[in-house]
Amino acid sequence: MEEIESSPSSPSSSSGRFKLYDQLKLQEFKDKYVIRSVESPDHGFSIGRRDGNLELLNDENCTDSLRTSTIYGVAGTIRLLAGTYLLVITSQKEVGTFLGFPVFRVMSMRFLSCNEDLRFSTSQEKKDEAYFMSLLKIVEGTPGLYYSYATDITLNLQRRFKLAEGWTAKPIWKQADPRFVWNKNLLEELIECKLDGFILPLVQGNILKFKLPNCPVKAKRFTCHNNISFKKVYSTSRWTRMWRRGANFEGDTANSIETEQVFEIEGFRSSFLQFRGSIPLLWEQIVDLSYKPQLKIINNEQTPRIVERHFQDLIQRYGDIVAVDLTDKHGDEGRLNVAYAAEMQKLPNVRYESFDFHNICGNSNFDNLKVLYDQILEEFENQGYFLIDTEGNILQEQKGVIRSNCIDCLDRTNVTQSYLAQKSLTLQLQRIGVLTSTECVSMFSEEYAKFRTLWAEQGDEISIEYAGTHALKGDLVRYGKQTVSGMIKDGMSALSRYYLNNFHDGIRQASCLFDALDLISGHYAVNKNRPSPFQLNGFELFSYLPVASALLIGGLTMTSFTVQQVGRNTQQYLSSVLWAGVTAGVVAVIKANGRQFCSRPRLCSLR
Repeated sequence: MEEIESSPSSPSSSSGRFKLYDQLKLQEFKDKYVIRSVESPDHGFSIGRRDGNLELLNDENCTDSLRTSTIYGVAGTIRLLAGTYLLVITSQKEVGTFLGFPVFRVMSMRFLSCNEDLRFSTSQEKKDEAYFMSLLKIVEGTPGLYYSYATDITLNLQRRFKLAEGWTAKPIWKQADPRFVWNKNLLEELIECKLDGFILPLVQGNILKFKLPNCPVKAKRFTCHNNISFKKVYSTSRWTRMWRRGANFEGDTANSIETEQVFEIEGFRSSFLQFRGSIPLLWEQIVDLSYKPQLKIINNEQTPRIVERHFQDLIQRYGDIVAVDLTDKHGDEGRLNVAYAAEMQKLPNVRYESFDFHNICGNSNFDNLKVLYDQILEEFENQGYFLIDTEGNILQEQKGVIRSNCIDCLDRTNVTQSYLAQKSLTLQLQRIGVLTSTECVSMFSEEYAKFRTLWAEQGDEISIEYAGTHALKGDLVRYGKQTVSGMIKDGMSALSRYYLNNFHDGIRQASCLFDALDLISGHYAVNKNRPSPFQLNGFELFSYLPVASALLIGGLTMTSFTVQQVGRNTQQYLSSVLWAGVTAGVVAVIKANGRQFCSRPRLCSLR
């Protein structure tokens, strides 16, 4: 077993379980910031405001600070052109517990500037630094970040119970699955300085929970919570809709999420894992002002290997895989569906099931998902779920997962996953005797309504993080049918997605943004020796969209006005033709250069 290293900045735990410092004091001096533990004031570190260097605290007196405040964690550091920035958590909210340990949601963060080199920078470097700093402001408002001081929340229940003895005595960052650590890149400097007691892994997703004080069946206390939806933070998982689709050459897909539904009842604990991820082919759908941009499949000799790598990784982590493809069988989606199915035929160890959700379920036939359920029933029951008894003995292990996808892995996928989660919960409750073999969760209206609301909120959280709006088809999850108010809400969300996709993804603060995530994840490395990413050419040199919009509106207005006057003389007729020609020309230019008029990420190439 690996020897557990001690660190001068690590908290002690009488139970042998590693615990982070949970309340910190931030002292601001002219030349440095000092961060120390409130419970152990001699444990902490300082970071220079001039050079960004980290040092462990010594015995010097630090009582003459300019300002002292309470913070709740250090999320890491990042170095830009002018120096270092330190990210700290300034407010939090306890949202519940996981295995008895408190879990918190980040409510606000702040970057502390630790540099004075900006005054010596060139004009272009100052402009670049200003843009980088605007991206850091976006990062400060990242939604859905969670953490715990006392336990790792990146591992699912089954993996946790199969860990080697002594694992929980390791620093939390060593326990965590790096694929699900949102701030992995930001923690590197703290790790190098061995500040284990301050290294706080964050996960992005959601923790949703409901309690049923008195379950009608046998009056047993029943707590079910859709515990955590994790997002990967590596490779193509950068989570701005449209600008990153499909997979990269390593087989990592754009929108990849592991969802674990956990329930606890009278000492029993059970979990059910599902996975959603973009179609693991090389494909793109770049915004170009059209409502539904053209989908392009990129033909490459590496495609079979990409698909194989993706599913090999899933098999290694989860076991047997059933790939459920919810895309349409016509149009652009149909072409993608056919290409995906063709590649899946080459993988004999993965079950592929194509289910035309829109055609079979439409907007109101939620129960038609039973058709899909019946098709995969044998594999679904064989995969099972994870269950442990009151003594901690493993009664059953989950042997695989259902991997679901539509195009964005949002709306149709969430409806389908909620249906499968309900089926699994019924089987689990039957196994431990809460339900009889003839009863199911959906028979109890109050409890089932809460369960469906939970999954609808789950879909909204993921959609807001990825697309900037609430999920579509939320009514199917909440009520099992489409309502008028739901249709109106879906329409507004669809229009909002169109706007965000075309004009706002490069700068909007409603979701995790492409450039900001490329920056903090390390996909883009800031380097003074590389050309500025903001010296743009062509249509992107200026903002042409306002000019084009003004010309278009003006042309339509003048055309309409002159048409009304056309009967008076020949000159008015020529004016009408002229303005109609100008308007048509503007429309043609906009259509031909639609991609250039859209807000675009700047730091990294699209693939």
